[in-house]
Amino acid sequence: QVQVIQSGGGSVQTGGSLKLSCVISGYSENKFCMGWFRHLPRKAWREGVVSMASDEGGFASISSAVQERFTISQDNGEKRTLFLEMNGLKPEDTGMYYCAAGRDMGWICSIVVDEYNVWGQGTQVTVSS
Repeated sequence: QVQVIQSGGGSVQTGGSLKLSCVISGYSENKFCMGWFRHLPRKAWREGVVSMASDEGGFASISSAVQERFTISQDNGEKRTLFLEMNGLKPEDTGMYYCAAGRDMGWICSIVVDEYNVWGQGTQVTVSS
């Protein structure tokens, strides 16, 4: 059974940094896609933030809203852990952040919500002005 367990998040002031983590376990495929998504309070839908492949090959996808501020990485040690390092946080980044795993998408892992089928529990990020 695939599980995605998140940690991290919290509250910071504008310009601050936070790092989110999630442990992805139980995926039987050798290669799959992993990503970070968020649900902003002013939007009715969840949006993609950034993604990467489990084998670190191919191309990642990143939202233009967070490019040059957010970085995705992974640690494939004893547990596969996905990270989202967020720098230069802005109040408009406030929302619930989710980690997710999905099928191998070939050369590019997208940040389309419907492409991912296993989701973490979500973690709140609050940026105050």
